[in-house]
Amino acid sequence: MAQQEVATLGGGCFWCVEAVYREAEGVTSVVSGYMGGRKPNPTYQDVCSGTTGHVEVVQVMYDASQIAYRDILEIFFATHDPTTLNRQGNDSGTQYRSVIFYHSPDQRAIAEELIRELSARKSFPDPIVTAVEPATEFYPAEDYHQQYFENHPNQPYCAFVVAPKVQKFRKKFAERLKAS
Repeated sequence: MAQQEVATLGGGCFWCVEAVYREAEGVTSVVSGYMGGRKPNPTYQDVCSGTTGHVEVVQVMYDASQIAYRDILEIFFATHDPTTLNRQGNDSGTQYRSVIFYHSPDQRAIAEELIRELSARKSFPDPIVTAVEPATEFYPAEDYHQQYFENHPNQPYCAFVVAPKVQKFRKKFAERLKAS
């Protein structure tokens, strides 16, 4: 029986994060959007200004009977750099910060425990700066941002930034790929 749950994650440009989770087994939908800011109904231009406090995020709906929240987070940590503050590659600003917005006390506990484990194992050469914060209102991004990689695979940013992250996911989590 399907157990629909939600995870909201910010790990740089939402096109990258969305593209990875669209291929993950147990994920039923992924929506790019904004969370964590002060302005109601922000636009992409508002968020890019860096003045609203919002983060580019994806809201991942998943079937918890097929994929655990911890697995969602393990994919998250493996497919972005959780050690750079307000930056992912060439994308810089608070809107690109690494953050897990939790929707329950259990999600918070799982996120904090995984960060402790990854830190203790020294999984990354630098300290993890991923924030763990309570979920606030989610604002879906404009339609042209949804399924961006799928709709524009040859666009230069997609070809050079998004595609390598998707390939990394496919290689590292081959057992987690949706059946074709």
